[in-house]
Amino acid sequence: MLLNQFLLLAAALFCIGVYGVLVRKNAMLVLMSVELILNAVNINLVAFGTLTDDVGGEVFALFTIAVAAAEVGIGLAIVLLMYRNRRSIDLSEADLMKG
Repeated sequence: MLLNQFLLLAAALFCIGVYGVLVRKNAMLVLMSVELILNAVNINLVAFGTLTDDVGGEVFALFTIAVAAAEVGIGLAIVLLMYRNRRSIDLSEADLMKG
């Protein structure tokens, strides 16, 4: 497969993820959109690493996966606390939590 195909796939995933972050008000859907963005970055890293015959792209992709796992853990904890306090995970109500 050509590099262009991977880059187009990654660009499409990135655009869908950015659209989801900007438009959605549900916190879980925003977290899933951030995951799409990180997966688009991983596709780019692996594609360019394969193009240059270097394992650096795969190594950075593994670090990105580790960051994504930490983001999911912290994000889900925040969402659970929001639901426990407000009985809703609507992000328009998140500004009411300011102390």
